[in-house]
Amino acid sequence: MSEHSGNSTVRMEAYWQKRRDQEATLLANIKTALPRLEEALEKCSSHWGYEDPIYRFYHHSFKVYWLQSNTRANAELLRSLAPGKPVLDPFFEEILRAGATDKEFKREHNRDWLTHTRPFLEAFFHTRYFLEMAVKYGQELTSPPAVLPSGWAAILCLYNLR
Repeated sequence: MSEHSGNSTVRMEAYWQKRRDQEATLLANIKTALPRLEEALEKCSSHWGYEDPIYRFYHHSFKVYWLQSNTRANAELLRSLAPGKPVLDPFFEEILRAGATDKEFKREHNRDWLTHTRPFLEAFFHTRYFLEMAVKYGQELTSPPAVLPSGWAAILCLYNLR
Protein backbone atom coordinates (compact mmCIF):
# COMPACT_ATOMS: atom_id res chain seq x y z
CA MET A 1 0.00 0.00 0.00
CA SER A 2 1.45 3.35 -0.98
CA GLU A 3 1.59 6.29 1.40
CA HIS A 4 -0.91 8.13 -0.82
CA SER A 5 -3.52 5.37 -0.65
CA GLY A 6 -3.03 5.12 3.12
CA ASN A 7 -3.79 8.83 3.50
CA SER A 8 -6.84 8.45 1.30
CA THR A 9 -8.15 5.60 3.45
CA VAL A 10 -7.63 7.64 6.63
CA ARG A 11 -9.49 10.59 5.07
CA MET A 12 -12.38 8.37 3.99
CA GLU A 13 -12.63 6.80 7.44
CA ALA A 14 -12.63 10.28 9.01
CA TYR A 15 -15.31 11.42 6.56
CA TRP A 16 -17.59 8.48 7.37
CA GLN A 17 -17.04 8.86 11.10
CA LYS A 18 -17.97 12.55 10.86
CA ARG A 19 -21.08 11.59 8.90
CA ARG A 20 -22.09 8.97 11.51
CA ASP A 21 -21.54 11.57 14.25
CA GLN A 22 -23.74 14.08 12.39
CA GLU A 23 -26.49 11.48 11.97
CA ALA A 24 -26.32 10.65 15.69
CA THR A 25 -26.50 14.36 16.55
CA LEU A 26 -29.48 14.83 14.22
CA LEU A 27 -31.31 11.91 15.82
CA ALA A 28 -30.52 13.26 19.32
CA ASN A 29 -31.80 16.70 18.27
CA ILE A 30 -34.99 15.12 16.94
CA LYS A 31 -35.51 13.17 20.16
CA THR A 32 -34.98 16.31 22.26
CA ALA A 33 -37.45 18.27 20.10
CA LEU A 34 -39.96 15.41 19.86
CA PRO A 35 -42.68 17.13 21.95
CA ARG A 36 -42.49 20.25 19.75
CA LEU A 37 -42.38 18.14 16.58
CA GLU A 38 -45.41 16.11 17.69
CA GLU A 39 -47.31 19.30 18.51
CA ALA A 40 -46.45 20.84 15.13
CA LEU A 41 -47.45 17.66 13.31
CA GLU A 42 -50.72 17.46 15.21
CA LYS A 43 -51.47 21.09 14.35
CA CYS A 44 -50.83 20.61 10.62
CA SER A 45 -52.84 17.36 10.66
CA SER A 46 -55.89 18.82 12.41
CA HIS A 47 -59.09 20.01 10.81
CA TRP A 48 -58.03 23.67 10.84
CA GLY A 49 -54.41 22.97 10.00
CA TYR A 50 -54.93 20.45 7.20
CA GLU A 51 -58.48 19.68 6.13
CA ASP A 52 -59.74 23.25 6.02
CA PRO A 53 -56.78 24.91 4.22
CA ILE A 54 -56.86 22.30 1.46
CA TYR A 55 -60.59 22.87 1.06
CA ARG A 56 -59.89 26.64 0.96
CA PHE A 57 -57.54 26.09 -1.96
CA TYR A 58 -60.26 24.36 -3.99
CA HIS A 59 -62.89 26.88 -2.88
CA HIS A 60 -60.69 29.79 -4.02
CA SER A 61 -60.71 31.25 -0.53
CA PHE A 62 -58.13 33.78 0.58
CA LYS A 63 -57.78 31.66 3.76
CA VAL A 64 -55.43 29.32 1.89
CA TYR A 65 -52.87 32.13 2.21
CA TRP A 66 -52.75 31.39 5.94
CA LEU A 67 -50.86 28.18 5.19
CA GLN A 68 -47.74 30.23 4.56
CA SER A 69 -47.12 31.20 8.19
CA ASN A 70 -47.63 27.66 9.49
CA THR A 71 -45.31 26.31 6.81
CA ARG A 72 -42.63 28.87 7.69
CA ALA A 73 -42.88 28.01 11.39
CA ASN A 74 -42.57 24.30 10.66
CA ALA A 75 -39.60 24.87 8.36
CA GLU A 76 -37.87 26.84 11.13
CA LEU A 77 -38.53 23.99 13.54
CA LEU A 78 -36.96 21.58 11.07
CA ARG A 79 -33.97 23.91 10.59
CA SER A 80 -33.43 24.01 14.34
CA LEU A 81 -32.68 20.27 14.32
CA ALA A 82 -29.74 20.53 11.95
CA PRO A 83 -26.40 19.28 13.21
CA GLY A 84 -24.19 22.29 12.55
CA LYS A 85 -25.28 24.88 10.03
CA PRO A 86 -29.03 24.84 9.33
CA VAL A 87 -28.61 24.43 5.57
CA LEU A 88 -31.40 22.29 4.19
CA ASP A 89 -31.71 20.49 0.87
CA PRO A 90 -31.68 23.01 -2.01
CA PHE A 91 -34.89 21.59 -3.55
CA PHE A 92 -36.69 21.93 -0.23
CA GLU A 93 -35.41 25.51 0.14
CA GLU A 94 -36.61 26.35 -3.37
CA ILE A 95 -40.06 24.92 -2.61
CA LEU A 96 -40.18 27.02 0.57
CA ARG A 97 -39.11 30.20 -1.27
CA ALA A 98 -42.03 29.72 -3.64
CA GLY A 99 -44.67 28.68 -1.11
CA ALA A 100 -43.81 29.92 2.36
CA THR A 101 -43.67 33.60 1.53
CA ASP A 102 -45.51 36.61 2.89
CA LYS A 103 -47.68 36.83 -0.21
CA GLU A 104 -50.98 38.55 0.48
CA PHE A 105 -54.24 37.88 -1.27
CA LYS A 106 -55.24 40.22 -4.07
CA ARG A 107 -58.46 39.93 -6.04
CA GLU A 108 -56.56 39.59 -9.31
CA HIS A 109 -55.00 36.38 -7.98
CA ASN A 110 -58.35 34.70 -8.61
CA ARG A 111 -57.71 34.97 -12.36
CA ASP A 112 -54.57 32.84 -12.05
CA TRP A 113 -55.34 30.97 -8.84
CA LEU A 114 -53.03 27.99 -9.36
CA THR A 115 -50.00 30.13 -10.09
CA HIS A 116 -50.49 32.12 -6.91
CA THR A 117 -51.64 29.46 -4.45
CA ARG A 118 -50.47 26.02 -5.51
CA PRO A 119 -46.93 26.73 -4.21
CA PHE A 120 -48.45 27.18 -0.72
CA LEU A 121 -49.77 23.64 -0.78
CA GLU A 122 -46.57 22.18 -2.18
CA ALA A 123 -44.47 23.82 0.53
CA PHE A 124 -46.98 22.77 3.19
CA PHE A 125 -47.04 19.14 2.04
CA HIS A 126 -43.25 18.85 1.93
CA THR A 127 -42.86 20.43 5.35
CA ARG A 128 -45.60 18.24 6.80
CA TYR A 129 -43.93 15.15 5.33
CA PHE A 130 -40.61 15.96 6.97
CA LEU A 131 -42.32 16.65 10.30
CA GLU A 132 -44.09 13.31 10.02
CA MET A 133 -40.83 11.48 9.26
CA ALA A 134 -38.97 13.25 12.08
CA VAL A 135 -41.69 12.25 14.56
CA LYS A 136 -41.87 8.68 13.26
CA TYR A 137 -38.14 8.04 13.38
CA GLY A 138 -37.64 10.07 16.54
CA GLN A 139 -40.06 7.67 18.22
CA GLU A 140 -38.79 4.47 16.57
CA LEU A 141 -35.01 4.77 16.35
CA THR A 142 -32.55 4.41 19.20
CA SER A 143 -29.54 5.03 16.96
CA PRO A 144 -28.98 5.83 13.29
CA PRO A 145 -29.70 2.65 11.31
CA ALA A 146 -27.19 0.98 9.01
CA VAL A 147 -29.99 -0.07 6.64
CA LEU A 148 -31.95 3.06 5.84
CA PRO A 149 -35.75 3.10 5.83
CA SER A 150 -36.95 5.45 3.09
CA GLY A 151 -38.32 8.06 5.50
CA TRP A 152 -35.08 8.24 7.49
CA ALA A 153 -33.10 8.41 4.24
CA ALA A 154 -35.32 11.36 3.19
CA ILE A 155 -34.57 13.08 6.53
CA LEU A 156 -30.85 12.59 5.86
CA CYS A 157 -31.33 14.12 2.40
CA LEU A 158 -33.11 17.11 3.94
CA TYR A 159 -30.06 17.78 6.10
CA ASN A 160 -27.59 17.06 3.30
CA LEU A 161 -26.31 13.93 5.05
CA ARG A 162 -27.03 11.53 2.19
